[in-house]
Amino acid sequence: MYFFLLNLALLDLGSISTTLPKAMVNTLWDTRAISYQGCAAQVFFFAFLAGTDFSLLTVMAYDRYFAICKPLHYGSLLGSRACAQMAAAAWGSGFLNAVLHTANTFSLPLCQGNAVDQFFCEIPQILKLSCSHSYHRDLRLLAFSSLLFWGCFIFTVLSYVQIFKAVLRMPSEQGRHKAFSTCVPHLVVVSLLIVTGMFAYLKPPSIFSPALDLVVAVLYSVVPPALNPLIYSMRMQALKDAIVKVLLWTFFRNHKCPISLHR
Repeated sequence: MYFFLLNLALLDLGSISTTLPKAMVNTLWDTRAISYQGCAAQVFFFAFLAGTDFSLLTVMAYDRYFAICKPLHYGSLLGSRACAQMAAAAWGSGFLNAVLHTANTFSLPLCQGNAVDQFFCEIPQILKLSCSHSYHRDLRLLAFSSLLFWGCFIFTVLSYVQIFKAVLRMPSEQGRHKAFSTCVPHLVVVSLLIVTGMFAYLKPPSIFSPALDLVVAVLYSVVPPALNPLIYSMRMQALKDAIVKVLLWTFFRNHKCPISLHR
Protein backbone atom coordinates (compact mmCIF):
# COMPACT_ATOMS: atom_id res chain seq x y z
CA MET A 1 0.00 0.00 0.00
CA TYR A 2 2.78 2.43 0.87
CA PHE A 3 4.51 1.76 -2.46
CA PHE A 4 1.36 2.74 -4.36
CA LEU A 5 0.82 5.74 -2.09
CA LEU A 6 4.33 6.90 -2.95
CA ASN A 7 3.46 6.75 -6.64
CA LEU A 8 0.20 8.57 -5.96
CA ALA A 9 2.03 11.29 -4.04
CA LEU A 10 4.42 11.81 -6.96
CA LEU A 11 1.46 12.08 -9.35
CA ASP A 12 -0.32 14.57 -7.09
CA LEU A 13 2.81 16.70 -6.81
CA GLY A 14 3.31 16.66 -10.58
CA SER A 15 -0.34 17.42 -11.29
CA ILE A 16 -0.39 20.45 -9.00
CA SER A 17 2.93 21.65 -10.43
CA THR A 18 1.57 21.42 -13.98
CA THR A 19 -1.40 23.76 -13.56
CA LEU A 20 -1.06 26.03 -10.52
CA PRO A 21 2.40 27.70 -10.89
CA LYS A 22 1.62 29.21 -14.30
CA ALA A 23 -1.82 30.30 -13.11
CA MET A 24 -0.26 31.95 -10.04
CA VAL A 25 2.37 33.73 -12.17
CA ASN A 26 -0.33 35.03 -14.53
CA THR A 27 -2.35 36.26 -11.57
CA LEU A 28 0.61 38.05 -9.99
CA TRP A 29 1.66 39.68 -13.26
CA ASP A 30 -1.94 40.38 -14.31
CA THR A 31 -1.64 38.49 -17.58
CA ARG A 32 -3.16 35.38 -19.19
CA ALA A 33 -0.46 34.68 -21.75
CA ILE A 34 1.15 31.30 -22.35
CA SER A 35 3.33 30.19 -25.23
CA TYR A 36 2.10 27.62 -27.75
CA GLN A 37 4.86 25.21 -26.70
CA GLY A 38 4.08 25.82 -23.04
CA CYS A 39 0.41 25.10 -23.64
CA ALA A 40 1.25 21.85 -25.46
CA ALA A 41 3.57 20.82 -22.61
CA GLN A 42 0.87 21.61 -20.06
CA VAL A 43 -1.70 19.53 -21.95
CA PHE A 44 0.70 16.59 -22.26
CA PHE A 45 1.80 16.50 -18.62
CA PHE A 46 -1.69 17.02 -17.27
CA ALA A 47 -3.14 14.25 -19.48
CA PHE A 48 -0.18 12.01 -18.58
CA LEU A 49 -0.49 12.53 -14.84
CA ALA A 50 -4.32 12.41 -14.77
CA GLY A 51 -4.43 9.21 -16.84
CA THR A 52 -1.74 7.60 -14.72
CA ASP A 53 -3.55 8.71 -11.56
CA PHE A 54 -6.77 6.99 -12.61
CA SER A 55 -4.94 3.82 -13.67
CA LEU A 56 -3.03 3.76 -10.38
CA LEU A 57 -6.23 4.15 -8.38
CA THR A 58 -7.53 1.09 -10.25
CA VAL A 59 -4.39 -0.83 -9.31
CA MET A 60 -4.87 0.24 -5.69
CA ALA A 61 -8.41 -1.17 -5.76
CA TYR A 62 -6.92 -4.47 -6.95
CA ASP A 63 -4.38 -4.29 -4.13
CA ARG A 64 -7.14 -3.80 -1.57
CA TYR A 65 -9.10 -6.70 -3.05
CA PHE A 66 -6.23 -9.10 -2.42
CA ALA A 67 -5.41 -7.62 1.00
CA ILE A 68 -9.00 -8.09 2.24
CA CYS A 69 -10.37 -11.03 0.23
CA LYS A 70 -7.22 -13.16 -0.05
CA PRO A 71 -4.99 -12.08 2.84
CA LEU A 72 -3.14 -15.41 3.12
CA HIS A 73 -2.08 -15.25 -0.53
CA TYR A 74 -1.30 -11.53 -0.55
CA GLY A 75 2.45 -11.85 -0.07
CA SER A 76 2.88 -14.47 -2.78
CA LEU A 77 0.54 -12.90 -5.37
CA LEU A 78 1.45 -9.25 -4.88
CA GLY A 79 5.15 -9.23 -4.20
CA SER A 80 7.49 -6.32 -4.90
CA ARG A 81 7.96 -7.39 -8.52
CA ALA A 82 4.21 -7.62 -9.21
CA CYS A 83 3.62 -4.23 -7.59
CA ALA A 84 6.39 -2.65 -9.67
CA GLN A 85 4.94 -4.17 -12.86
CA MET A 86 1.44 -2.87 -12.09
CA ALA A 87 2.76 0.60 -11.30
CA ALA A 88 4.78 0.57 -14.54
CA ALA A 89 1.64 -0.43 -16.47
CA ALA A 90 -0.26 2.49 -14.92
CA TRP A 91 2.49 4.97 -15.85
CA GLY A 92 2.74 3.47 -19.36
CA SER A 93 -1.00 3.70 -20.04
CA GLY A 94 -1.02 7.31 -18.85
CA PHE A 95 1.92 8.15 -21.13
CA LEU A 96 0.27 6.56 -24.17
CA ASN A 97 -3.00 8.33 -23.44
CA ALA A 98 -1.21 11.69 -23.13
CA VAL A 99 0.73 11.25 -26.38
CA LEU A 100 -2.42 10.44 -28.33
CA HIS A 101 -4.48 13.29 -26.88
CA THR A 102 -1.73 15.89 -27.22
CA ALA A 103 -0.90 14.90 -30.80
CA ASN A 104 -4.57 14.93 -31.77
CA THR A 105 -5.34 18.26 -30.09
CA PHE A 106 -2.40 20.24 -31.47
CA SER A 107 -2.63 18.83 -34.99
CA LEU A 108 -5.95 20.62 -35.48
CA PRO A 109 -6.00 24.14 -36.98
CA LEU A 110 -7.20 26.81 -34.57
CA CYS A 111 -9.43 29.37 -36.30
CA GLN A 112 -11.64 30.58 -33.42
CA GLY A 113 -9.03 32.82 -31.80
CA ASN A 114 -6.35 31.95 -29.28
CA ALA A 115 -8.06 32.67 -25.94
CA VAL A 116 -8.56 29.57 -23.79
CA ASP A 117 -11.40 30.22 -21.36
CA GLN A 118 -9.73 28.43 -18.46
CA PHE A 119 -6.89 28.96 -15.97
CA PHE A 120 -4.81 26.26 -17.70
CA CYS A 121 -4.66 24.68 -21.15
CA GLU A 122 -7.53 22.21 -21.03
CA ILE A 123 -8.28 19.96 -24.01
CA PRO A 124 -12.06 20.67 -24.24
CA GLN A 125 -11.40 24.41 -24.23
CA ILE A 126 -8.71 24.11 -26.92
CA LEU A 127 -10.98 21.99 -29.12
CA LYS A 128 -13.57 24.79 -29.02
CA LEU A 129 -11.06 26.94 -30.92
CA SER A 130 -10.70 24.40 -33.73
CA CYS A 131 -12.63 24.51 -37.00
CA SER A 132 -11.54 21.07 -38.17
CA HIS A 133 -14.00 18.19 -38.48
CA SER A 134 -11.76 15.13 -38.25
CA TYR A 135 -14.51 12.78 -37.12
CA HIS A 136 -12.72 9.49 -37.85
CA ARG A 137 -9.60 10.45 -35.95
CA ASP A 138 -11.62 11.81 -33.04
CA LEU A 139 -13.71 8.64 -32.93
CA ARG A 140 -10.62 6.43 -32.77
CA LEU A 141 -9.16 8.53 -29.97
CA LEU A 142 -12.49 8.59 -28.13
CA ALA A 143 -12.77 4.81 -28.46
CA PHE A 144 -9.29 4.31 -26.95
CA SER A 145 -9.96 6.73 -24.08
CA SER A 146 -13.38 5.23 -23.41
CA LEU A 147 -11.91 1.73 -23.36
CA LEU A 148 -9.26 2.82 -20.86
CA PHE A 149 -11.72 4.72 -18.68
CA TRP A 150 -14.54 2.17 -18.62
CA GLY A 151 -12.10 -0.71 -18.24
CA CYS A 152 -10.61 0.91 -15.12
CA PHE A 153 -14.04 1.93 -13.84
CA ILE A 154 -15.60 -1.54 -14.22
CA PHE A 155 -12.53 -3.21 -12.73
CA THR A 156 -12.69 -0.90 -9.69
CA VAL A 157 -16.42 -1.52 -9.22
CA LEU A 158 -16.02 -5.31 -9.44
CA SER A 159 -13.12 -5.21 -6.98
CA TYR A 160 -15.18 -3.30 -4.43
CA VAL A 161 -18.20 -5.55 -4.88
CA GLN A 162 -16.01 -8.49 -3.84
CA ILE A 163 -14.44 -6.42 -1.04
CA PHE A 164 -17.77 -5.44 0.48
CA LYS A 165 -19.03 -9.02 0.27
CA ALA A 166 -15.95 -10.19 2.17
CA VAL A 167 -16.20 -7.38 4.74
CA LEU A 168 -19.87 -8.05 5.49
CA ARG A 169 -19.02 -11.72 6.17
CA MET A 170 -16.39 -10.79 8.78
CA PRO A 171 -17.49 -11.84 12.28
CA SER A 172 -15.33 -9.23 14.01
CA GLU A 173 -16.59 -5.65 14.20
CA GLN A 174 -13.01 -4.45 14.63
CA GLY A 175 -12.00 -6.24 11.42
CA ARG A 176 -14.90 -4.69 9.51
CA HIS A 177 -13.99 -1.24 10.80
CA LYS A 178 -10.35 -1.70 9.80
CA ALA A 179 -11.31 -2.88 6.31
CA PHE A 180 -13.71 0.02 5.78
CA SER A 181 -11.14 2.53 7.04
CA THR A 182 -8.76 1.17 4.41
CA CYS A 183 -11.26 1.44 1.57
CA VAL A 184 -13.18 4.63 2.31
CA PRO A 185 -10.33 7.10 1.55
CA HIS A 186 -9.67 5.35 -1.74
CA LEU A 187 -13.38 5.39 -2.65
CA VAL A 188 -13.69 9.10 -1.84
CA VAL A 189 -10.77 10.01 -4.10
CA VAL A 190 -11.97 7.76 -6.95
CA SER A 191 -15.54 9.06 -6.75
CA LEU A 192 -14.45 12.70 -6.75
CA LEU A 193 -12.13 12.17 -9.71
CA ILE A 194 -14.70 10.21 -11.76
CA VAL A 195 -17.68 12.52 -11.14
CA THR A 196 -15.86 15.78 -11.85
CA GLY A 197 -13.92 14.35 -14.80
CA MET A 198 -17.03 12.92 -16.44
CA PHE A 199 -18.89 16.18 -16.01
CA ALA A 200 -16.01 18.19 -17.46
CA TYR A 201 -15.44 16.01 -20.51
CA LEU A 202 -18.83 14.40 -21.17
CA LYS A 203 -21.34 17.13 -20.35
CA PRO A 204 -23.60 18.16 -23.27
CA PRO A 205 -22.73 21.35 -25.18
CA SER A 206 -26.02 22.92 -24.10
CA ILE A 207 -24.68 23.17 -20.55
CA PHE A 208 -22.28 26.06 -21.04
CA SER A 209 -21.18 28.39 -18.28
CA PRO A 210 -17.64 29.77 -17.87
CA ALA A 211 -18.08 29.95 -14.10
CA LEU A 212 -19.29 26.34 -13.95
CA ASP A 213 -16.44 25.15 -16.18
CA LEU A 214 -13.96 26.90 -13.89
CA VAL A 215 -15.42 25.30 -10.76
CA VAL A 216 -15.40 21.83 -12.33
CA ALA A 217 -11.84 22.28 -13.58
CA VAL A 218 -10.68 23.21 -10.09
CA LEU A 219 -12.56 20.24 -8.62
CA TYR A 220 -10.93 17.60 -10.81
CA SER A 221 -7.50 19.19 -11.37
CA VAL A 222 -6.69 20.81 -8.02
CA VAL A 223 -8.91 19.39 -5.28
CA PRO A 224 -8.05 15.64 -5.55
CA PRO A 225 -4.24 16.15 -5.58
CA ALA A 226 -4.54 18.62 -2.71
CA LEU A 227 -6.84 16.44 -0.61
CA ASN A 228 -5.21 13.05 -1.25
CA PRO A 229 -2.51 13.49 1.43
CA LEU A 230 -5.14 14.59 3.96
CA ILE A 231 -7.57 11.79 3.08
CA TYR A 232 -5.00 9.03 3.24
CA SER A 233 -3.35 10.35 6.40
CA MET A 234 -6.63 10.08 8.33
CA ARG A 235 -6.13 6.37 8.99
CA MET A 236 -2.34 6.17 9.19
CA GLN A 237 -2.06 6.62 12.94
CA ALA A 238 0.93 4.28 13.13
CA LEU A 239 2.78 6.29 10.51
CA LYS A 240 1.99 9.56 12.28
CA ASP A 241 3.18 8.11 15.62
CA ALA A 242 6.43 6.99 13.98
CA ILE A 243 7.02 10.45 12.51
CA VAL A 244 6.35 12.09 15.87
CA LYS A 245 8.82 9.74 17.57
CA VAL A 246 11.51 10.50 14.99
CA LEU A 247 10.95 14.26 15.35
CA LEU A 248 11.01 14.09 19.14
CA TRP A 249 14.13 11.94 19.11
CA THR A 250 15.85 14.36 16.72
CA PHE A 251 14.80 17.38 18.76
CA PHE A 252 15.93 16.04 22.14
CA ARG A 253 19.14 14.62 20.70
CA ASN A 254 20.12 18.04 19.37
CA HIS A 255 18.94 19.94 22.44
CA LYS A 256 20.52 18.18 25.41
CA CYS A 257 21.59 21.39 27.13
CA PRO A 258 19.63 22.15 30.31
CA ILE A 259 17.23 25.04 30.26
CA SER A 260 18.28 27.91 32.49
CA LEU A 261 15.86 30.46 33.86
CA HIS A 262 16.83 34.12 34.05
CA ARG A 263 15.24 36.70 36.22
